[in-house]
Parts: sequence; C-alpha cells; structure tokens
Amino acid sequence: MLDFLKSNRFGKNFKMKNIKVGIIGGAGYTAGELIRLLIHHPNTEIDFVFSTSNAGNNISKVHQDLVGSLDLKFTDTVNPNVDVLFLCLGHGNSVKFLSANTFSDVTKIIDLGNDFRLEADKAFNGKTFVYGLPELNKSNIKNANYIANPGCFATAIQLGVLPLAAAGLLNNDMHINAVTGATGAGTSLSATTHYTWRDNNFSYYKPFTHQHLGEIHQSVKQLQNNFSSEILFMPNRGNFSRGIFATIYTDFEGSVDDAKTIYKSFYKDAKFTFISDDFLHMKQVVNTNKCLVHLHKHNDKLLITSCIDNLLKGASGQAVQNMNLMFGLEETTGLGLKATYF
Repeated sequence: MLDFLKSNRFGKNFKMKNIKVGIIGGAGYTAGELIRLLIHHPNTEIDFVFSTSNAGNNISKVHQDLVGSLDLKFTDTVNPNVDVLFLCLGHGNSVKFLSANTFSDVTKIIDLGNDFRLEADKAFNGKTFVYGLPELNKSNIKNANYIANPGCFATAIQLGVLPLAAAGLLNNDMHINAVTGATGAGTSLSATTHYTWRDNNFSYYKPFTHQHLGEIHQSVKQLQNNFSSEILFMPNRGNFSRGIFATIYTDFEGSVDDAKTIYKSFYKDAKFTFISDDFLHMKQVVNTNKCLVHLHKHNDKLLITSCIDNLLKGASGQAVQNMNLMFGLEETTGLGLKATYF
C-alpha cells in the first residue's frame, strides 16, 4: 500500500508514493473520465486498464482525446495488488467480476455500478461497502475500504433534498422532474441512443420506477427516519451529451430565506456543493465536480433546482473524491476542473 516517507510528522519533507490504480471496464464513458482525471492527479499512477473486448489495443484508440497523453494498452489480466480498484461495469456485473477475481486484502475498491448501494446488498464476500456520497457519509468514507459510488440521478436529487431531511422537514410528497444527457445511457447502442433518434428529441423513461429511487429513499430515511411520503420521480432523456438538471418541489412552511439558511448550514463544509442565489443552467457545472442548488418559494411550495455533470459529480469525479478521502488526501485533489461555459 502507501508508504509515508517523512522527516517529521507531515513536515515539509513529507512525501507520499503514488496510489497504484486499476480500472475495470475501461472502454466505457465513466472509465474514460476516470483516466482523464487520474493522469493529471498528482498522487496516482494507472497500473492497468482492463477490457476484454479491447485487450492489446492502445487506450487512445478508444478514448481518442488521450492521443499524446497516455501510452498504455488495455489488458485482459489484472494486478491483484493495486492500491485501489475502480469498477466501471454495467449494473449487476461488479458482483460477477469480484466473484471471479481476487484482490489483496489491502486493495480498496470503488464500485461505480449499483450492485452494493443498498443496505441489503452492501455486504459481499466479507467486504462491507459504504455508500459514497461525501456530503452524507464523509467520516465513514474516510475509514472505508470499499465504496459504492452513488448513481448520477441519485446524486443530483439527494443533494437537492438532504438538507430538508436533516432538518426533519420532508413531511410531504416530493415531485421530481430531471433530465440527463445521452452519456447517461452508456456506450452500448440502443434504439433511443442513436443520433437520429436523440437529436432534436426529448422523452421520459422508467416513470416513477427508476432504479435510483432505492438509494434516494435510503439516504432520506438515514437523516429523517420517519419519512413516509412518496418520491414521485420522472426521469427524462435530453438531446445533449452530458449533464443532469433536476427540479424538485415539496411543501415547505418557511420562507425562501429560511430554506437558504438550512441549506447553507448543511453544506457549510462541502467542497463541491454550493447554494446559488441565481437561477441555474447546466453550463455552470458541465466538466466540473460541482453540484449547484437553487431555491425558489411559490406559495406553500419550495422549488429546488439541482444540477451536476452526470459523468463527473454523478460518477467518475465523485469516485475520485471518494478515493481522496479514503487515502487521506485533500478532498479536492485532482478535481480543480473548469466548466465548459461557452
């Protein structure tokens, strides 16, 4: 694992060896984002990128923006002694992979799929996965060896409502409308991911039944155990590549200033979640690890807007944020990203 070389405790000569990283499922969008982040991270070294379908090919053949930035090939073998393993596999495939492959007892694992996010699924082969939403579970993440990275919609929605739950104020139904970009569907083609279908188009899918509802309910009840109202979620597909824009409304008796006080207090130590006094748009967050939240009051309804980049704060950026916490690094290391604003 990590060796700490120091002349005195965390003195000026303190030096940390690079974290050796393995990535599984290396040809997908989330793996590509991880690679882009990690090659610029000051404390990481990519040991291998696993992809059975691309073994032997240059990584830059698939992630073509990495030409000149990374001289590494995909492999179909693993190094079981890496310091941290990122699982960038389709939902349900992380269990299969970990059942077939053994890693050292000191290898930390961060799963970007949904296999271990729920309490009923968090224990696997002697490993216990911690739900990796830093704004909710930071202290547990710091002490964890295994992390279940949250879903993208779940991240945006939870960061929109958890301050109310922490205050015990989610006592009515929540109505949620959220739209995600095409990268949220992954790289595999389907009828609704072809350019000719997606371009100049808009649609909903999985109304009221999206798979991220389970982890949203779980986190809300972690903070407000008596929550018994409905979460009515309408997920939508947008005709853009990346980003999530979520609007949520529920009953709230106080003023908008009361709500802002609650939210700013809850996120006072958050490194990437911020309350904006102005209306939001996605270009503020795309290509960053930020979540921006805006509050608006209309009669007895509080409207909460939350937006993130689905591949960064909704996936790979949050995974690196979790890695930083697990290895005792500054939470923001390697994540000082600039928004693609125009």
